[in-house]
Amino acid sequence: MQQPIEIEVDEHEQVLERVAGIDVAKASGMVCTRTPAETGTGRRVTKVWEVKTTTRALLELADHLRAQGIQRIVLESTSDYWRPFYYLLEAAGLTVWLVNAAQVKNVPGRPKTDKIDAVWLAKLAEKSMVSASFVPAEPIRHVRDLARARFDLVEDRTRVKQRVEKLLEDALIKISAVLTDIHGVSGRVIIEALIAGQRNPKVLAELAKGRARARRAELEAACDGRFTDHHARLAKMLLSQIDDLGARIEEVTALLDEAIAALPAPAPAPADSTTAGTVNAAALDTGPTGYASAVKRLCQIPGGGPDSVRAVIGEIGLDMTVFGTPQRLCSWAKTSPRTVESGRKKGRARTGKGNPYLKAALGQMATGAAKTDTFLGERYRRLIRRMPKAKALAALERSILVIIFHLLADPAAEFADLGADFYTRRIDKARRTSHLTRQLQALGYTVALTPAA
Repeated sequence: MQQPIEIEVDEHEQVLERVAGIDVAKASGMVCTRTPAETGTGRRVTKVWEVKTTTRALLELADHLRAQGIQRIVLESTSDYWRPFYYLLEAAGLTVWLVNAAQVKNVPGRPKTDKIDAVWLAKLAEKSMVSASFVPAEPIRHVRDLARARFDLVEDRTRVKQRVEKLLEDALIKISAVLTDIHGVSGRVIIEALIAGQRNPKVLAELAKGRARARRAELEAACDGRFTDHHARLAKMLLSQIDDLGARIEEVTALLDEAIAALPAPAPAPADSTTAGTVNAAALDTGPTGYASAVKRLCQIPGGGPDSVRAVIGEIGLDMTVFGTPQRLCSWAKTSPRTVESGRKKGRARTGKGNPYLKAALGQMATGAAKTDTFLGERYRRLIRRMPKAKALAALERSILVIIFHLLADPAAEFADLGADFYTRRIDKARRTSHLTRQLQALGYTVALTPAA
């Protein structure tokens, strides 16, 4: 018989006496409180009522919950409707936990109403059967909003650029098959000339700049199409839209830099803290220069650039004590596969969706790192020998996130590449020699080894 495993229960897993659960919606929320009965019989008193989502009503709710001595409020994450509840209740000094709606589903087969859901949330909070989602502080939320706004603008500009290429294909203009980027210097000049009314393929090909001039013959053939005034009007509108989005991207990038520079330094952790993964208090000295230093150090990671690094910082912040360990950070970011065990069967499920903005930034970094002659590039090339490329990139994202965790946890740490020959240097020569010798002997050869000079 296997020996039972003893687990020490942490303080945050104890039963709480005074809790509240809130099932949120757009115009209102259902609030449930569970408190001890005044009779002292050990019974619980459950109260459920509806609250409007206006600021005045939520401030009155905060005063009422504070007067009741509520120790914890569990709030279900539903769209963006949780934000008024979370922001106002947290500002009132109450402990608010935002929980994932997928992790707090009621027992199947029972009726589902807002009132029942609120009671269920309160019971989960009472028994500490939920875990809080990561919600950064307000300054980091500002950085996150700007980083996400920039990401969305870049996506919009990419869509418009693709529409331009589709328009050129409709006009039988095939310069996208010759030029690497039709929105580069040469491509933009040719498109503007087409809009201005130039239709001579030879004249259009002569507008090429730089290295594209070596392919003027191919460009001349590619520019021989049926570009009409109808295409010119659409192309002019799309180019104007691209320029406008580019200006908006530059504007939000400047605001993002200002928001990062204005971030205050977080309060250092107490010296006697026993929280898992607690780092040196100096690691939290992240004022304006600290954040600038973090961006600079993270840019040293292969594949990392200022844009992707700022996006990562906006999503996870700089205080790694929130996650404790790199494994927890990777689990939260959904970059590590889940383990699924049933009886004797053990397998791995998909990583999950996770934060789309964080995953997009990590994907950009992983794609860039995979092309480099570094440890990360060599790791990717080793992985694709035994798994699909998409899976290998996901594994590389996890490796990058672990590096980011350690660099942010220690502000004095600098990135040092292990080198593309890292795996080669770790080979046990004697064991490898013995293995290859046995293989040759199994094939019928007599092996005599002579050390090289």
